[in-house]
Amino acid sequence: IEVKNVASNSSTNNATNTEPKDTVKYWQAPDIATLEGDPNKDLVLYGKDIIAHTADYFGPSGKIFKATTNGMNCQNCHLDAGTRVFGNNYSAVASTYPKFRARSGAMENMYKRVNDCFERSLNGKALDTVSKEMQGIVAYIKWLGKDVPKGTSPEGSGLKKLAFLERAASPENGKNIYSQKCASCHQADGLGLMNGDKTSYTYPPLWGKYSYNDGAGLFRMSNFAKYIKYNMPLGASHNSPQLTDEEAWDIAAFVNSQPRPHKNIKKDWPKIEQKPFDHPFGPYKDGFSEDQHKYGPFQPIKDKIASLKKK
Repeated sequence: IEVKNVASNSSTNNATNTEPKDTVKYWQAPDIATLEGDPNKDLVLYGKDIIAHTADYFGPSGKIFKATTNGMNCQNCHLDAGTRVFGNNYSAVASTYPKFRARSGAMENMYKRVNDCFERSLNGKALDTVSKEMQGIVAYIKWLGKDVPKGTSPEGSGLKKLAFLERAASPENGKNIYSQKCASCHQADGLGLMNGDKTSYTYPPLWGKYSYNDGAGLFRMSNFAKYIKYNMPLGASHNSPQLTDEEAWDIAAFVNSQPRPHKNIKKDWPKIEQKPFDHPFGPYKDGFSEDQHKYGPFQPIKDKIASLKKK
């Protein structure tokens, strides 16, 4: 599956920095052909299709429920239906859930995790956990991680680490870079580009009322900067990036400074001392401002959080 996501589709974009040769053996998704004869085959494939084409089921013209999401697809954030190396893939979900998450202050299962995405990244409504759709999504995610030992995360899971800047990320710089490298796909207004049938997005919206809300994981600057750096523009990869670190941080700052839906997150992080360094909403125990928590510089915050934990 080729997913058309964040940033421009330009063959003239060249890597602006070089990375050492990558010899790591990364996780690979199981071959679909191995499902032949599996009693869960149809359910797994149904779940995969929902991940890849979520809007067809739950979007503005959804065939299951209409307008119960913003019209984006799960794979707009979890690339290639959750299988791309460092593309926010699902490789470690089955092996690490259920687990305690500080954001909710509780043990969470896979159903809760999936519904978090529906309510935050898709700015929609939670699925009934016994529905065929939820069962299909969970079956697919479990199948993807079936060979990952319990309690481990394979190489290439999640998002690749990205060094902090020594300065705050700049929305002003990011606006210029966005115009050069992102707007041709996501449009100058950031509202994305829909397909000809107006049923789903060819290029998803990065802000506005049909994008992810401010409770989503990508609204945290470090998550979005990592995602951009190693997956965007279209054609970039973790071992062939097309953006510098500074460009990635600044684009993230610009995009996440734009208007988007609001989510009530008053119940998030019940222990405020456990808030991440880039959680952009106070109050905090570390004494830094909301502005610095959103844009950085982040190293002083991380250092302060570490020192507080030692007390």
